[in-house]
Amino acid sequence: MMDPIVIAPNLKKRLSGVTATIARLVPLQANKIAISATGPGLPVNTPHISLTRVALLARKPPRVWHARRNLEMLLGLGFKYVLRKNWKIVFTSASQRKHTRYTKWLISHMDAVIATSAKGAAYLDVPATVVHHGIDPAQFHPAADKTAIRAQLGLPNGRLIGCFGRVRAQKGTDVFVDAMLVNADKHPDITGLILGRATKDHTALEQNLKDKIAAVGLSDRIQFCGEVAVDAIPEWYQVLDLLIAPQRWEGFGLTPLEAMACGVPVIATRVGAFEELIVDGETGRLIPGDDIVAMSSALDDALSNPATLPCWSKATRTHVIANFTLDKEADALIEIYETLLRDI
Repeated sequence: MMDPIVIAPNLKKRLSGVTATIARLVPLQANKIAISATGPGLPVNTPHISLTRVALLARKPPRVWHARRNLEMLLGLGFKYVLRKNWKIVFTSASQRKHTRYTKWLISHMDAVIATSAKGAAYLDVPATVVHHGIDPAQFHPAADKTAIRAQLGLPNGRLIGCFGRVRAQKGTDVFVDAMLVNADKHPDITGLILGRATKDHTALEQNLKDKIAAVGLSDRIQFCGEVAVDAIPEWYQVLDLLIAPQRWEGFGLTPLEAMACGVPVIATRVGAFEELIVDGETGRLIPGDDIVAMSSALDDALSNPATLPCWSKATRTHVIANFTLDKEADALIEIYETLLRDI
């Protein structure tokens, strides 16, 4: 394999959003630039180079090290200044919060900084290029036969409303449940699907929500579906009529893009990059975060007019393809790499 000129480290064993981003992007970018990932936990189809081999790479040609975590920034600086590598170091910041003094110090030594949203860029003390995450529209697309997929998954007819992602307060799972409970009697055709698992620290919340639902006899109307394999996720979007993204806090948040690519409109809170992804009133609705009343009202409004969801649905995929494809993200990053390499 040809030595890479761009290296994307993934220095974390557990699956995370960063790991998923690298797994999506690197194989696609490898068609246009010599790039490899390094580190554990990546799919076998991801171009890969060992950290040992990275350390032994020749000083020429110049290379780019694209970090997405503090440890990766630190290691890149070590390669550049201790091992004297002829490198440019890039950092992508996905967070929307004030950085620690240590993180600010690391970022100040980067050759280029990328933010995944304009909101995130506002938290940085240095100039940043905004590159939104994208999705693969060939993987996420509307169902050819929604009824057949529902039958295959053992799901009911009627209108299905999803809340996808980890079960935890930060993700607003409880807000979704409360909004569904408020609307269940008024809209007897709706079923809520919660897709995702609760990690150890959040199993109590999940059980409390299940108990709350069971207490009013709606366990069949608001279902906890657990976690499914990554390659099975698109079909779970395809069966939906509406996605709720009720997060209290979010770094970026891909679920609205994945849903909209499948022709599913979204009601989301104004957190993460959601305000930059969703066109309020055209591809869904935006509401304040941590507001059960606003979420319940927005859901009721969307369900009460039979024309609303089909109208939003028509606009969703066109919007994603025009603005948020994985190809666009990959190309924007490659342009940054190539600009840095020209400057060495």
